[in-house]
Amino acid sequence: MKVDIWSDTRCPFCFIGKKNFEKALQNFAQNDKIEVNWHSFQLDPKMKTDLSRNHYEYLSDIKGHSLQETIKMHENLIQIGKNAGIDFNFDEVKVSNSFKSQMLVQLAKEKGKTNEMEELLFEAYFILGQNIDDVEVLSEIGEKLGFTKNEIKNAVQSPELTELVNNDIEEAASLGINSVPFFVFDRKYAISGAQPTHLFSEVLEKSFSESDSKINIISEGDSCDVGGNNC
Repeated sequence: MKVDIWSDTRCPFCFIGKKNFEKALQNFAQNDKIEVNWHSFQLDPKMKTDLSRNHYEYLSDIKGHSLQETIKMHENLIQIGKNAGIDFNFDEVKVSNSFKSQMLVQLAKEKGKTNEMEELLFEAYFILGQNIDDVEVLSEIGEKLGFTKNEIKNAVQSPELTELVNNDIEEAASLGINSVPFFVFDRKYAISGAQPTHLFSEVLEKSFSESDSKINIISEGDSCDVGGNNC
């Protein structure tokens, strides 16, 4: 069974959703039969990398709240993150456009390491305070997964990977996805947002139980079967 996940590497709820989903998947008895497919998404494609402002200052500017209000509004998010095993470091977050990092996610598909790449990119952005729009930073991340610096530098200039990122974004639009994280289970059920682990578990069980179910035949007539009977 396939689980498709649309995610932006600069979305804190995507990081939380990933952790909660992974806990559910780890506890799922049939997890070896689940294929997880990460898809690219950008919440703000036009956002320019600005290392002069941290996460709080950036949101304060675009939302029109005071810096103190913005920090206060994040208290609950920080606690939710802790519950998921994440120590958000919003004071040090470097405001970065995420397109190049999404190209690395597409590159990682070649080695079946998208989950690991997503994790490293989330950590780089939200915990280590790194600029995920910087090729040197991305090269260091890629090297941890066995890519060379040249592979990473070529990847962020690749028309093919650019197209793959844009295809994912276009597919999301065609499905009506306008917020992330967004999880689609076997193209039957969907979960929007960083939901608790138990909900992911419930949908995994339901989707998997139905994925192997036989087709309900409404009406039967004369036919040939695979054994050649009745022909």
